[in-house]
Amino acid sequence: MQNIFLLEDCEELISRINKLKSDSQPLWGKMSVDQMLAHCNVTYEMVYDDIHPKPNAFLRLILKYFVKKKVVDETPYPRNIKTAPQFIISGNRNFNIEKERLISYIKRTQELGKNSFEGKESLSFGKLSSEEWNNMFAKHLDHHFAQFGV
Repeated sequence: MQNIFLLEDCEELISRINKLKSDSQPLWGKMSVDQMLAHCNVTYEMVYDDIHPKPNAFLRLILKYFVKKKVVDETPYPRNIKTAPQFIISGNRNFNIEKERLISYIKRTQELGKNSFEGKESLSFGKLSSEEWNNMFAKHLDHHFAQFGV
């Protein structure tokens, strides 16, 4: 598992992003490359931007006990896994804007560092360790970069 808090690992992730082209085609799934980048940005928006509502207490309980482990452990996501509604991107997005946003979020996370994420609360899962934050970010990016062959 890559470490999103290490500069060299972030540089490798950014290198993979830079291999994407606006006409890159997925090896599986339905998202276009611009939608995939926007989709990956949602994870970071939930940390840095106040644009996604916090799930109600009942839904957070369900997410914490039935979904959290699959999201924060090191087990890779299977192809064509179902996604949460707030991660579904419809319509076209600006490839270059979404690409730059994702690179910016990756850099910001690395610069803030591991200690900034230790015990930080997730909208959906409650407090997470920095290792759980790392796993969630890194495996999600790896899954979608592999989806587009980079």
